Amino acid sequence: MKRALFIGGTGTISMAITRMLAANPDWQLTLLNRGTRSADVPKGVNLVKLDINDEAAVDKWLAEQGSWDVVGQFIGFEPWQIQRDIRLFAGRTRQYIFISSASAYQKPLEHPVITEETPLDNPYWQYSRNKIDCERVLIDAYRFNGFPATIVRPSHTYDDRSVPLGVHGRKGSYQVIKRMLEGKRVIIHGDGTSLWHLTYNTDFARAYIALMGESTAIGEAFNIMGTEVLTWNQIYRTIADTLGVPFRPCYVPSDMLVRISDYDFEGSLIGDKATSVIFDCSKVRRHLPDFHTEVPFAEGVAITLDNIARHPELQTPDDEFDAWCDRVIEAMDRAEAEFS
Repeated sequence: MKRALFIGGTGTISMAITRMLAANPDWQLTLLNRGTRSADVPKGVNLVKLDINDEAAVDKWLAEQGSWDVVGQFIGFEPWQIQRDIRLFAGRTRQYIFISSASAYQKPLEHPVITEETPLDNPYWQYSRNKIDCERVLIDAYRFNGFPATIVRPSHTYDDRSVPLGVHGRKGSYQVIKRMLEGKRVIIHGDGTSLWHLTYNTDFARAYIALMGESTAIGEAFNIMGTEVLTWNQIYRTIADTLGVPFRPCYVPSDMLVRISDYDFEGSLIGDKATSVIFDCSKVRRHLPDFHTEVPFAEGVAITLDNIARHPELQTPDDEFDAWCDRVIEAMDRAEAEFS
C-alpha cells in the first residue's frame, strides 16, 4: 500500500482528493493539519493535529514515520513555506506535489490558449506573484538537488459550499445569491463575454490522483481545470436559472470596479477573471487519458445551491457589499440616463 501525507487536506480543492483516496485501497492517507474541519475527515484517514509552521515539532514527528510515496502541499502560499517543506521532506518522500495557481500565467496574455509553457508573470496580484516565487524555489530544488517536485496549476475550483463568482464581497458569494433571490440586479465585470473555466472539486481530484506516485510527473508542471469553457454571462445566467429567478445583470468595466472600491478587484479581476482564457489540459491527459469535465457547471451549481439552502451556516450575509452594489448600480443607471 502506498503512503500519502497531505498538508491541509480539508479545503475546497483537497477535500475531494481526501475523500477519493479514503475509498481507494491502494493508498493510506494521513492529513497534517490543525484539525479545524476534523469532523469532515472520512473514516480510514489518519488525522495528525500539528501546525506545519511548528517546524521542530513536525520534524520530530516525521523522523518517526518513515518515508512517504507522496507529500501533497495544499496550503503553501509564500516561498519561505516551500523552503521549510524542502528542509522537512528532502529524503523523506518520493514525490512532493505543490498546488500553485493558473492565475500565475502572463497578464495580459499574448495568446488566449494557455499551456504549461505560457510565461508566468502577473503584475496585478501579489498572491499570484507569491505562487510564481514558490515555483521558482521548487524548480531550483529539483534542478540542483533532485528534490522530487511536481507543480499543479488549478484555475477556479469550487465545491458544494460556495458558488463561484467574479464579483463578490469579503464574506463570500452568498450575498450575490441573496440579491438574485430578492430580485435585485447583480454586478458582472466587463460585458460578461470573457471566457472562463470552472472546475468542480471532484473533477480536479481525479486528475490530481492520476499524478500521484508517477515518476514521470516529477520536475513537471500541469494544468488541471475543467474542460468546459463558459462566458461569465453563461455562468450567472445558469445560477439564476437554477434559482428560478430572472437574470438581471449590471455590467461594470473591470478597471472601473478597481478604481471605485477597496475590494481586491485588481488582483482577482485584472489579474485573473477579467481575462479570457482557454486552458490546454492535454499534458495531464498523458496520465489520465479520458480526463474531461464530468460535473458540468449546470450540475455543479445545482449541487452547491441545494447544499447552501440546506445549511444556514453557509448563508453568510454581507450588508456592506450589498449596499455598495446598490450604490454602483444606481450610479451606472444615472450615467446611462444622462446620455440617453
